[in-house]
Amino acid sequence: MTYCIGLNLDEGLVLASDSRTNAGVDHVRRAGKMRVFAETGAYVVVTLSAGNLSLTQNVLNLIEHRDRHEPATPGIRNAQSMFQVAQAIGDAMREIRARDEAYLRDSGIDPSGTFIVGGQIRGEPPRLFLVYSEGNFIESTPETPFFQTGEIKFGKPILDRVVTRQTDLVTATKCTLVSFDSTIRSNLSVGTPIDLAVYRRDSLQLEIQQRFEDEDAYLRSIRERWNDSLREAVAALPAPPWAPGNAPR
Repeated sequence: MTYCIGLNLDEGLVLASDSRTNAGVDHVRRAGKMRVFAETGAYVVVTLSAGNLSLTQNVLNLIEHRDRHEPATPGIRNAQSMFQVAQAIGDAMREIRARDEAYLRDSGIDPSGTFIVGGQIRGEPPRLFLVYSEGNFIESTPETPFFQTGEIKFGKPILDRVVTRQTDLVTATKCTLVSFDSTIRSNLSVGTPIDLAVYRRDSLQLEIQQRFEDEDAYLRSIRERWNDSLREAVAALPAPPWAPGNAPR
């Protein structure tokens, strides 16, 4: 399994994914789930994938192949809008599933996958889409400015409580890393390294792209400060009525 987050904010986009594909006592593998397509001044597109790795890799490889060898076919590099990017990924998802799904199911393998797709193409604002396994997709809104895929439940509370469309990129990045740390702590199927991309609105270049290994100093400081802050916050909460000194007189 995996965990991916995409946020579409007034200042720009924050996108992040983990890199764990298998988890067990003696079997842990890593593969990056983030892929970047960019041409400075023209477009920046970032994809995050969750689910069956062969499916999601084949979807992107098919699109890249067509970008290079079939320029008349809608893809990523020749897209006129982020809607067309999401549509191309959805169409490729259907094509790969139609080819492989029966064989995967015969072997007891789940053939599903999802994509978070965020970016900006010159001439339109930054946009964020969630592409489902069936090839259909939805777009983020001011009321729902972020998407998650994979193991979403452990890392969702911090996003729900803090992130709005007006949240600045620095705060959103901290919330994203806390969300990942909470998920990694509670779920063995999600793990480092964490790939992070931060895109500033209208820059049309990806200035911030970073990979956090488990012992990264900044990631470790986020983990430790968050743990300490939670303990302090719990200790500062009012005691229940039945606690010593709070009993009614």
